[in-house]
Amino acid sequence: MIEKMTYVQIYKSVLSEDKRSPNLPHDTKRVPLEMRVKGKLMESAEIGDFVKIRTATNRIETGILIIAEPHFSHSFGHHVQVLNDVRDIILKETEDL
Repeated sequence: MIEKMTYVQIYKSVLSEDKRSPNLPHDTKRVPLEMRVKGKLMESAEIGDFVKIRTATNRIETGILIIAEPHFSHSFGHHVQVLNDVRDIILKETEDL
């Protein structure tokens, strides 16, 4: 059970495929417009339940609970040695300034 006021993320389908603009590229308009929103759970619930949350901007959103206490999982990619080399060159050339 995920307790009330826990920071969570929900999923919601905003527009189905048939309601999307005809001006979109084919590969875009053939899938629904989806949204994921983070906020505080307004009532205790389980993953997969339809819930209400209060966002950081104080909006009330509804959707399917997908994760409790979400975290960032992105990165800035792998290490690029040439950037370190350039940094070292710049620092060496600007030492005397």
